[in-house]
Amino acid sequence: MSSEQVAKVVVVFQAAGGAPLLKQDKVKISVDSHFSKVVAFLRKQLHSDSVFVYLRNAFCPALDEQLGVLTKAYGTDGKLHVSYALTPAWG
Repeated sequence: MSSEQVAKVVVVFQAAGGAPLLKQDKVKISVDSHFSKVVAFLRKQLHSDSVFVYLRNAFCPALDEQLGVLTKAYGTDGKLHVSYALTPAWG
Protein backbone atom coordinates (compact mmCIF):
# COMPACT_ATOMS: atom_id res chain seq x y z
CA MET A 1 0.00 0.00 0.00
CA SER A 2 1.16 3.51 -0.66
CA SER A 3 1.37 6.06 2.11
CA GLU A 4 -1.97 7.52 0.99
CA GLN A 5 -3.70 4.14 1.34
CA VAL A 6 -2.66 3.07 4.83
CA ALA A 7 -5.20 0.62 6.29
CA LYS A 8 -7.16 2.02 9.22
CA VAL A 9 -8.86 0.55 12.27
CA VAL A 10 -12.09 2.03 13.59
CA VAL A 11 -11.73 2.47 17.35
CA VAL A 12 -15.06 2.78 19.19
CA PHE A 13 -14.90 4.33 22.67
CA GLN A 14 -17.27 3.41 25.50
CA ALA A 15 -17.31 5.30 28.80
CA ALA A 16 -17.14 3.21 31.99
CA GLY A 17 -17.07 3.89 35.71
CA GLY A 18 -18.75 7.29 35.48
CA ALA A 19 -16.32 8.68 32.90
CA PRO A 20 -17.67 11.48 30.71
CA LEU A 21 -18.86 10.66 27.21
CA LEU A 22 -16.68 11.78 24.32
CA LYS A 23 -18.05 14.10 21.65
CA GLN A 24 -16.24 11.93 19.11
CA ASP A 25 -16.72 8.29 20.13
CA LYS A 26 -15.22 6.76 16.95
CA VAL A 27 -11.86 7.43 15.35
CA LYS A 28 -9.86 5.85 12.54
CA ILE A 29 -6.23 5.09 13.34
CA SER A 30 -3.72 3.30 11.12
CA VAL A 31 -3.34 -0.43 11.76
CA ASP A 32 0.38 -0.12 12.43
CA SER A 33 -0.08 2.48 15.20
CA HIS A 34 0.57 1.42 18.77
CA PHE A 35 -2.11 1.25 21.47
CA SER A 36 -0.33 4.17 23.15
CA LYS A 37 -1.81 6.42 20.42
CA VAL A 38 -5.32 5.48 21.62
CA VAL A 39 -4.37 6.29 25.22
CA ALA A 40 -2.84 9.63 24.18
CA PHE A 41 -6.04 10.51 22.27
CA LEU A 42 -8.17 9.75 25.34
CA ARG A 43 -5.91 11.75 27.67
CA LYS A 44 -6.22 14.76 25.37
CA GLN A 45 -10.01 14.44 24.94
CA LEU A 46 -10.64 13.94 28.67
CA HIS A 47 -8.06 16.53 29.78
CA SER A 48 -6.63 13.98 32.22
CA ASP A 49 -3.24 12.32 32.64
CA SER A 50 -4.90 9.44 34.49
CA VAL A 51 -6.96 7.32 32.10
CA PHE A 52 -7.69 3.60 32.49
CA VAL A 53 -8.29 1.83 29.20
CA TYR A 54 -9.67 -1.69 28.65
CA LEU A 55 -10.44 -4.13 25.87
CA ARG A 56 -13.39 -6.47 26.35
CA ASN A 57 -14.06 -4.70 29.67
CA ALA A 58 -11.36 -6.88 31.20
CA PHE A 59 -7.75 -5.98 30.45
CA CYS A 60 -5.44 -3.26 29.23
CA PRO A 61 -3.10 -4.32 26.42
CA ALA A 62 0.54 -3.27 26.35
CA LEU A 63 1.06 0.25 25.04
CA ASP A 64 3.38 -1.03 22.29
CA GLU A 65 0.82 -3.48 20.84
CA GLN A 66 -0.17 -2.69 17.26
CA LEU A 67 -3.81 -1.81 16.65
CA GLY A 68 -4.05 -4.18 13.69
CA VAL A 69 -2.98 -7.14 15.85
CA LEU A 70 -5.36 -6.17 18.66
CA THR A 71 -8.25 -5.77 16.23
CA LYS A 72 -7.66 -9.21 14.71
CA ALA A 73 -7.54 -10.81 18.15
CA TYR A 74 -10.21 -8.83 20.03
CA GLY A 75 -12.12 -6.75 17.50
CA THR A 76 -15.72 -7.13 16.38
CA ASP A 77 -16.64 -6.59 12.73
CA GLY A 78 -13.26 -4.97 12.12
CA LYS A 79 -13.74 -2.46 14.93
CA LEU A 80 -11.82 -2.27 18.18
CA HIS A 81 -14.08 -1.46 21.14
CA VAL A 82 -12.21 0.37 23.89
CA SER A 83 -13.69 1.14 27.30
CA TYR A 84 -12.19 3.98 29.32
CA ALA A 85 -12.52 5.32 32.84
CA LEU A 86 -10.87 7.93 35.04
CA THR A 87 -10.59 5.46 37.93
CA PRO A 88 -9.93 1.70 37.77
CA ALA A 89 -13.10 -0.02 36.53
CA TRP A 90 -12.08 -3.66 36.01
CA GLY A 91 -9.29 -6.06 37.06
